[in-house]
Amino acid sequence: MGNLNHILVVDDDDRIRNLLKEYLKENKFLVSTAQDSKEAKIKLNHFRFDLIILDVMMPGQSGYELTREIKGNNSPPIILLTAKGEVENRIKGLELGADDYIGKPFEPKELLLRINNILSKKFKIDLEKKYYVGRASIDLNKMIIELNNSQRKINVTEKKILIEMLSNPGKTYSRSRIGELSGILQERSIDVMITRLRQKIEIDPKNPKYLQTIRGSGYVLWIE
Repeated sequence: MGNLNHILVVDDDDRIRNLLKEYLKENKFLVSTAQDSKEAKIKLNHFRFDLIILDVMMPGQSGYELTREIKGNNSPPIILLTAKGEVENRIKGLELGADDYIGKPFEPKELLLRINNILSKKFKIDLEKKYYVGRASIDLNKMIIELNNSQRKINVTEKKILIEMLSNPGKTYSRSRIGELSGILQERSIDVMITRLRQKIEIDPKNPKYLQTIRGSGYVLWIE
């Protein structure tokens, strides 16, 4: 399941929570649910999510308060759900850092379009910018990785994988997904490519700190 986007649905209404879970699963998302902010924070500490659908009006901490609390430290995009459609509430949510807003009742298809719109924006990497993985500096434009004052070139296949993994640090990629992205079919060739990338990124490639193997699942890239 390494290549599925993982969505957290937070709503105190059982019916809406279950309805969204079923609908999003049918549309090929991995879905977790929480009935309030407290449960949502536990799940956010244990899993990496690609997007949060968050109800504004909940007992305990409101969706607005949770948005304010979690926005910033590399949090996933947030779509707020609210029964109130007034402009003030919409502006308040966006000012707190929410990425989008949809009023109840809503068409699930409209929510799906908004989710896909946000996720498609999220994956854009700026090729003009340098990215840092530990001490390694990655220049995707020049296709060079600098580490310990030496330059190592990367090829087109390695560049494709780096763009994808840098867009989603902490996300596990199965070998088959890496194969799809890179056009490499043999698993052995995929392992060789990852080994080569480690030699360019890691201080100690045999004990990788950043480009790690997740046993039985695939590979993950962590960024400090």
